Amino acid sequence: MSSSKFWPLLPYMRKYWKGYLSGTLSVLCNNGFAIVWPLVIRRIVQDLDLGVTHEKVLYWCLLLVAVATAKGVFQYLTRWVLIGISREIEFDLRNDLFRHLEKLDTGFYQRSRTGDIMARATNDLNAVRTLLGPAIMYSANTVAFTVGALFFMTRISPRLTLFAFLPLPIASILVQYFGTRIHERFERIQAKFSDISARAQENFSGARLIRAYAQEEAEIAGFERDNRDYIQRSLPLARLMGMLWPTLEVMLGLAMVIVLWQGGREVIAHRLDLGGFVAFTTYMVLLTWPVIALGWVINIFQRGTASMGRIDEILQQQPAIADDPALVQVSGEAEIRGEIEFRGLTFAYDRRSRPAEGAVPLQAEPGAPVLREVSLKVPAGSSLAIVGPTGSGKSTLVSLIPRIHDAAPGMVLIDGRPIREYSLDTLRRQIGFVPQETFLFSTTVRGNIAFGVENATDEQIARAAEVSRIALDVEGFPEKYQTMVGERGLTLSGGQKQRVAIARAVIREPRILILDDALASVDTQTEDHILNGLREVMQGRTTIFISHRVSTVRNADRIAVLHDGRVVEYGTHDELLALNGYYTGLHDKQLLEEELETA
Repeated sequence: MSSSKFWPLLPYMRKYWKGYLSGTLSVLCNNGFAIVWPLVIRRIVQDLDLGVTHEKVLYWCLLLVAVATAKGVFQYLTRWVLIGISREIEFDLRNDLFRHLEKLDTGFYQRSRTGDIMARATNDLNAVRTLLGPAIMYSANTVAFTVGALFFMTRISPRLTLFAFLPLPIASILVQYFGTRIHERFERIQAKFSDISARAQENFSGARLIRAYAQEEAEIAGFERDNRDYIQRSLPLARLMGMLWPTLEVMLGLAMVIVLWQGGREVIAHRLDLGGFVAFTTYMVLLTWPVIALGWVINIFQRGTASMGRIDEILQQQPAIADDPALVQVSGEAEIRGEIEFRGLTFAYDRRSRPAEGAVPLQAEPGAPVLREVSLKVPAGSSLAIVGPTGSGKSTLVSLIPRIHDAAPGMVLIDGRPIREYSLDTLRRQIGFVPQETFLFSTTVRGNIAFGVENATDEQIARAAEVSRIALDVEGFPEKYQTMVGERGLTLSGGQKQRVAIARAVIREPRILILDDALASVDTQTEDHILNGLREVMQGRTTIFISHRVSTVRNADRIAVLHDGRVVEYGTHDELLALNGYYTGLHDKQLLEEELETA
C-alpha cells in the first residue's frame, strides 16, 4: 500500500536525476571513507604488535585525520545535495498543488473543507519533503555502508559475519510489522489533523459571529474534544515508535554480544588476529547508527507515503468544468459581442458524498432540477433583470454564463455559439461577475479593485470607484486607496464591500456584466447613482442583474420572473405590471412599504 503511494513522486524525482546522481556519488564517497576507517585501525593494531616508531605514529594519525576530513566533506555534500533536492521538489509540488487547486471547479470547494485542504498543503507536504530528503539520504547511507561493511567483514571472518547477522531475519519481520501499523495510524492522525485545521479556520473566520452568540466557551470545548481525540490517536503511534527503536537496538546489541563471544574465542584460538577482531567490532559499532536510522526512516517513509496519498487524492481530482482541447485553439481569438441565449435549459446540481474520514469526496449522485426548460434571449448591448422568490434559481442561471457551473451542451449560447466552444480564459476575461456573496482579499482597496487587471492605472481605478460610488468613501479613509481592508473586507461595511466588488468588475470593461443581487446592501439613493453610472459605462454592452427591488429592475430593457426554476413572466416593466402576476404583487408591496416609511 505504501509503495503504490510513492509512485506519484517519481516524475518529480526524475526531473532532478542529475542532482540525485551527484548525491549518489557523494554517498558512495562518504561511506567509502567510513568503511576505510576500521581498516586503518586494523593496520594500526597490527603495527602495535610489531613495534612502532614516532614516524609511523605520526603517519597513522595524519591518515586518520585525512580520512575523517574527507568523510566530513562528502557527508556535507551528501546533505547539501539530497536535502536541497527535497526542497526543490517541495517547491515544485506545492506550486503544482496550488495550480491544480486553482483549476478545480466550484463544486469541489463546496464539498471540501478549507481546513482539510490547508492541512494537505502544509502538514502533509512537509511530511513528503522529509521523505524525499532525510529518508532517502539516510536510506542510501545505510545501504551503502552496510553493503561495504559486510564485504570487508566477510573477508575478515565469514563465520563471525554469519553469527553477527543472525538476528537480521527477526529485525526484518519486526520492521514489516511496525511499518504497516505506523502507516495506518498516521493516516488516521492526519485525518483528525484536517478536522482540527477546519475547525480552527472556521472559528477564526467566524470570530465575530461566535462572539455575537456568546459561543466562545462552546467552541473552545469543541476544539478541546477534537484536540483530545488527536492526542488519543497520536499516543498509540508514539508508543509504537517507542517500541521500534529500542527493539532494533536490542537486535543490534544481541548481535554485538554474539560477535564479542565468538570473536573472542576466534582470537584465543588464533584463527583471527587481534587487528582483524578490532576492525570487525569497529564495523559493528559503526553499524549502530544505520540500524537506528533504519527505524527512523521507516517512520518517515510511512508518514510520507500516507501524506503523499492524501495529496494525490487532490491531484487526481479532475475539474468538472474544463476546456475542450479540440476547441481551445479555434476559440482563442474569439471576440464576444454579448448576445446571450438560454435554449430549453434544464439544470441540476450533482450531490457528492464523502466516502471516508478525511478523504476527498468522489462519489456523485444526481440532484433534483433547479432550472426547468428556461428559454431566454438577451440581445447584445441590452440589459436583462431577473427577479423571483428565494430559491427560484436566479443565481444558478447567471452562474452558467461564465461556466461557474456547467449546463448541458447546447443549452447556453453566446453570440449564437454554444458556450463550450469558447475557452474558459476567453469567456471569463470578457465577463464581469459580482456574486451574491461578496469576497474581498486581505489587501488594499486598490489591490481589490485592480484584481484581474494587470498594470491597472490610478485613473482606471478612480474611474471604476466613481462608477460604483465607493470613491467618496475611500477618500475619507486615512490611507485612501492604500487602506488595508482586512480578511474578507472585515473593516468595510456590507455596502462598501459590494461597491468595491462592483468597481472590480467594472474596471475590466467587460462585454457582459453580471450583478447577482450586488446592490442589496446599499440604500436606494446610492443604488440610483450606481445604476446611472453603469448605464453609461455599459452602453453597447450586455448587463444582467438580479434584484429583489423593483426600483433596481424597472429600467431594464427586459425583466424575467423566475419561479420554481421556470420563467413565468417576461417583458418590460409596464408589460409585467399589466399581467397582474408575481411582478405586480412585488411592485405593489414595495410601494406600500415606501408609503409606510414616509408616513
